[in-house]
Amino acid sequence: MSLLLVRHGQAAFASEDYDSLSDLGHEQARRLGQWLARHRRGFDVVIHGGMRRHRATLDALLGELPGSPPARVDPRLAEFDHGAVFGAYLAAAPDHPGAAAMRERRLDAGLAIMDFLRAALRAWQSGGLDCGSESWSAFSTRCRAAGRDLAALAADGAEVLVISSAGTIAQITADALDVPDARSVELNLTLRNSAYCELQPTGDTVLLTAWNHLPHLADARELWTYL
Repeated sequence: MSLLLVRHGQAAFASEDYDSLSDLGHEQARRLGQWLARHRRGFDVVIHGGMRRHRATLDALLGELPGSPPARVDPRLAEFDHGAVFGAYLAAAPDHPGAAAMRERRLDAGLAIMDFLRAALRAWQSGGLDCGSESWSAFSTRCRAAGRDLAALAADGAEVLVISSAGTIAQITADALDVPDARSVELNLTLRNSAYCELQPTGDTVLLTAWNHLPHLADARELWTYL
């Protein structure tokens, strides 16, 4: 059947505890649950990464979608360590035009922060950033392995719902579509909070049938967020 990959709702970017949802993030997730219920989307398997923002998103979503099976955790669906990667790049490139906005966690400086994130991810990807944490290769490998296992569940006939993060979803999608590493960074940075992507295994091929989709926020553009 299909694999629905959902990015968590908006996290508390401007606070010290990023691994939690903002009030807006809870609302985004609730609206997605309402939309899935209206369109009678049911799931045989529900899986989330081991992060608190993943579980909070799932709880808000499932509160609007009764009858779903018990969720299970796959730690391979965790996001990379933002603090380690972006902290290392702040130390390595303190004069980057987006560094001040990143240090101050300014949501009103979205483009500058996105430029900073892009540069940091590319430096990490190239092996030129020592963040003392998981390497890009290790991160990509675990995400892609998880994605292949999830696709196998869908190929066996299950409707699968996954709650994870932008970096993880980007790697799973890049692997399914054979997208080069360099382009997977752009997939990551374009993914909106609570957006879903849908993959459909068909024989030896995996089709991308939806990307960065926000039908539950179609009439509420003010709720669209990236950070």
